[in-house]
Amino acid sequence: MSPDTSDPDRTLPPPAAPGGPEPGSHPRPVAGPEAPDWSAGLPVPAGTPAAAPGADPLAWPAPDPGSSGPATPAAGYVPFPAADRPARRPGRSIAVALGAAAALAALGVPLGLLWAAVAPDTPVVKTAEGAVYAQPQPEQPIASDGWFSMLGLGFGVLAALALWVLLRRSRGPAGLLAGVLGGLAAAPVAWQVGRRVGLSTYDRLLADAPVGRAFTKPADLRAGGVHWFLDVLPVPYGNLLLPAFAAAVTYTLLAGWSRWPSLRREPTPDLAWGPAAPPGGFLAVPPGVSWGPEGSPAPTAAPEPPAPGAAEPPRG
Repeated sequence: MSPDTSDPDRTLPPPAAPGGPEPGSHPRPVAGPEAPDWSAGLPVPAGTPAAAPGADPLAWPAPDPGSSGPATPAAGYVPFPAADRPARRPGRSIAVALGAAAALAALGVPLGLLWAAVAPDTPVVKTAEGAVYAQPQPEQPIASDGWFSMLGLGFGVLAALALWVLLRRSRGPAGLLAGVLGGLAAAPVAWQVGRRVGLSTYDRLLADAPVGRAFTKPADLRAGGVHWFLDVLPVPYGNLLLPAFAAAVTYTLLAGWSRWPSLRREPTPDLAWGPAAPPGGFLAVPPGVSWGPEGSPAPTAAPEPPAPGAAEPPRG
């Protein structure tokens, strides 16, 4: 039998009913009698209520003139969530940054006490000209600078982490400014507090001890200090800059690794929209509306596979 000859055993598909789906196409699920009639398609005339058939699923109803509250979405509609964020005020951000910097400066007191506890004292000997090192090249002053540098770096990292976690609403330039200013202020405070631990005893022995008396000098910095700009503004230098440097680098890395552009947690957008399906049913799809990407070809009707054990048509 040639391909042009019809197969007498093959049944032809029934003709399509008027207004029904084409043969071989997938039927569209309908919710039943309660499905909205979208035969007119979108858009709908302006002013159509959100709950009306064929209305825009993302439309919100007009606010009630007698009520002062915001409009609420129609029943059965799930709008896109809008983040309710208060407007940022520059004055409030600057005040928060200055307050956080002052708190970090106060934390320089325990930092200095910790440095005085771990840094070694330097042995000295009283002479007629004053105190001199008991050893030609002592290692204790270098160790004091090293301990201060390591503690300053750790202080800057912890300060940046604390600012990032505690000041979520001020993340950004305000938080970075707080970390830098706080590190610049905490380092001189820690230096002056640490070097004064045991300083009175050292001054008393230096004034009253006999020549040749051996005692110790408290920890002090040799690789850092403060310059006075125009005898008014103190400018730290050396390892006094390490806390601010560590805070700036850590805070910048946290901002760079943040997954949110605003550096604050944002709500996940809910992509569900449109009228809610009735219980146990499906949504009706308007005629001519496709959920696929624009320009994608329509699915073609594929022939049904032969039944198991069916004989193949003769090939002539």
